[in-house]
Amino acid sequence: MSTAHERIDALVKSNDVVLFMKGTALFPQCGFSSRAIAILEHLGTQYETVDVLQDQEIRQGIKDYSDWPTIPQLYVKGEFVGGSDIMMEMFESGELKNLVAADA
Repeated sequence: MSTAHERIDALVKSNDVVLFMKGTALFPQCGFSSRAIAILEHLGTQYETVDVLQDQEIRQGIKDYSDWPTIPQLYVKGEFVGGSDIMMEMFESGELKNLVAADA
């Protein structure tokens, strides 16, 4: 297991809701990350973000960790949820609200 994998694993397991994204919550660096933040903000849930642009090991490592090729990536309670398209679908159906609220 790589150091990046261990760091990602610790982040995923120590935060109920964590978003690996390009940029920060205040300054997203891509439209998909911006949309993901907007969804989380609308839900009013507590969340942590990890800026993959600041750490190349994390940027590549998160893709290997989830076996998912794109960023952003949302994890809730240690489980991989998906990227911004999946987040949007789950948000529209009410499923994402239920998922993040279940532990609030």
